[in-house]
Amino acid sequence: MDFSLNQEQEMFRGYVRKYLDGAGQTKVARDWAKGNIDSFNKAMAGLSELGCMGITISEQYEGLGLSSLDLVPVLEEMGRALFPGVYMETMAFAVPLLEKYGTEEQKEQYLPEIASGSKTVTLAWLEEGKSYGIENLGFQALREGDHYTLDGIKTMVPNGSLTDYLILLARSEEGPSFFIVEQEQLTAVYDQQSFDQSSLLSQITCRNVTIPLNRLIGTEGRGGEMLEEGLLHINAALCSYMVGAMDHIVSMAAEYAKIRVQFGQQIGRFQAIKHRIVDMKLALETARSLSYYANWALDNNAEDRSAAIYSARAYISEAFIASSAANVQIHGGIGVTEELDCHLFVKRARYYESYLGTVRENREKAALALNW
Repeated sequence: MDFSLNQEQEMFRGYVRKYLDGAGQTKVARDWAKGNIDSFNKAMAGLSELGCMGITISEQYEGLGLSSLDLVPVLEEMGRALFPGVYMETMAFAVPLLEKYGTEEQKEQYLPEIASGSKTVTLAWLEEGKSYGIENLGFQALREGDHYTLDGIKTMVPNGSLTDYLILLARSEEGPSFFIVEQEQLTAVYDQQSFDQSSLLSQITCRNVTIPLNRLIGTEGRGGEMLEEGLLHINAALCSYMVGAMDHIVSMAAEYAKIRVQFGQQIGRFQAIKHRIVDMKLALETARSLSYYANWALDNNAEDRSAAIYSARAYISEAFIASSAANVQIHGGIGVTEELDCHLFVKRARYYESYLGTVRENREKAALALNW
């Protein structure tokens, strides 16, 4: 079977790439790292006009009604530009959960806002001193009459201070549950330092914050099941993003090998450089194949979708790190300077290494899905 993208998807990729090229590619991430988000907001507005925010949202909620595979070219192009923000968290976590578990009222309220690009959503899951998981959740959601009272702290929340809504995992009386919280309802928010300056992380606090009962997503106590579903979508999307970044890394390395002259000839003529770039290209194409199949398996609800997604995530995470490191070595001393983009890809690769779970945890999930 052919799991590659079809002609329409590749055509849409062309539109997204042309737009991001016009926006300066990694310039948006560089501006973001300096605290200037104007170029990001402008770029997001343009991507919304292209229809990127409504791809997987049903037509009845003002979306395009397409599949996860149609997100792949957009995510790959965002990966090439190291585009910041919470596009993945919004489109590949919040939207699938709302589409599958949300009430009709929730869908009518939130999905059209997301499709128009006027609202974004992030995921608040991790807590201080704890790993990714649903065991021992410290964040509490207590039902009291016609509302829930939220109390607790979440850390390392992507764009927690800039997004409009948070999908927050808390422990209710029935067990782990997901709630929708407006950013302005939070008791306190402060941004945390990250070695990847183009990725904003926040710590959010809720102290006796009340939300109506209709902010509960799905059934109370079924957060574990919903989390697993959401993780499949966002990990498949993350694979696409990292493949896009790897594609740009290989292009950077190959181009530099053509123009850098040492000992009277281009360094691309040296076998050591040739072999390194070939290894990077091989890892890229392997990662691309794994990513395409993972997204196809997700869309078609294949029996091996969990194994496909988690094995792809584990491999691509390590391949992204290795490729970004090799790119720095090929560039030599200039590869670690602010002048070039090499260091940006190294930082993003390390940022995603343990995002939503470590490589080892993803391998364990893949093995479990295979009944090993």
